[in-house]
Amino acid sequence: MKLFKRYIVFMALLTWLVWGCKKPYNPGAISTPNHYLVVEGVINTGNDSTIIKLSKTVNISADVNSTLINNAVVAVEAEDGASYNLLSVGDGSYISTGLNLNTSKKYRLHINIDNSTEYASDYVAAKATPPIDSIGFNIKNNKVAIYVNTHDATNNTRYYRWSYDETWRFHSKYLSTYIVDNDIHKVVFRTQAQLNYNCFAGDKSSTIVLGSSTKLSQDVIFQAPVTTIDATSEKIEKRYTILLKQYALTKEAYQFWENLKKNTEQLGSIFDAQPSQLTGNIHNLKDPAEPVIGYISVTNVQLKRVYIDNLDLPWDWTAKYPYDCGPVDSNYFVDPHTKSNTVNSNIIFGGAIPIDPILVGGNLIGYTSSTVPCVDCTIRGVVKAPSFWKDK
Repeated sequence: MKLFKRYIVFMALLTWLVWGCKKPYNPGAISTPNHYLVVEGVINTGNDSTIIKLSKTVNISADVNSTLINNAVVAVEAEDGASYNLLSVGDGSYISTGLNLNTSKKYRLHINIDNSTEYASDYVAAKATPPIDSIGFNIKNNKVAIYVNTHDATNNTRYYRWSYDETWRFHSKYLSTYIVDNDIHKVVFRTQAQLNYNCFAGDKSSTIVLGSSTKLSQDVIFQAPVTTIDATSEKIEKRYTILLKQYALTKEAYQFWENLKKNTEQLGSIFDAQPSQLTGNIHNLKDPAEPVIGYISVTNVQLKRVYIDNLDLPWDWTAKYPYDCGPVDSNYFVDPHTKSNTVNSNIIFGGAIPIDPILVGGNLIGYTSSTVPCVDCTIRGVVKAPSFWKDK
């Protein structure tokens, strides 16, 4: 997770942050050989999958952000001795399908790396997450501001965290219905399977979204901010959907995520919070002093998906294309100026993508063209719609 990577950077800075110091200083933390365990995920008590991701931190100067761990044995353990193994699926991820745990018991995560180093989280009581009431949006400062409403009628939740997956449909700058057949070196019509004008892309939340109702008499969250989207973003040029995930937190878990948010998102000026030590609930069983980054909660996860269409937004909002495409180029079988075959030199063998035919008196004399980034949406997405996607 990007958030944990940012935290490591700020932990290094914490050792040498002195106001007004102008003398160059290279803190030892930058070259330290320590690689701390990072644990991401939630023990899901319901019928959805439990997904845990393991990695280790690297030095700030390293070429990679983290080192994934694929050789661990990971299990969810109940306080009464029951154990549920998670399956390693690569990319540092360990998964178990719906555990449907007894929510009256306490659970922890147990990790064995290389059959030599063991880690475990504290035993944590299961906490029920109430459903999401609704997801809505407001138009503010030329942005779409997405918010969430929820409540717990029993007043038992009080502390909330949200994460989300985004998916959107977008299109390339130009529509090309032609393609080069490299076997015969000719421009031909694209088949339906070769069309690459409309695509789908997605992203996951990279900020920490928290909410608390502790200062209210009722456990109600009203229009808690989730994320914002700029008016010029491609995310909302056609159709956008967000899948929101809601987690109930204990007070201790909330404090962990709040500190992590301060350490990764709210630093940079003299008015921001200063970096602080981050204490989770995961420990090296033989070396409790070893820092381990992460906090394991035990809860069910509530999901809700909504769609936002471009027609729901201000009519004058226009998405900004991420590449400088300019006007299309004209290519001829016989260029009127050079008399050369620029269709061959620029399109057939030059890599430009044909867009439209150039006709004079009904006769084909060439093709317009542009570059791959301006024509092919698959360099940033996929043509096939996700299984959950719904059009109006």
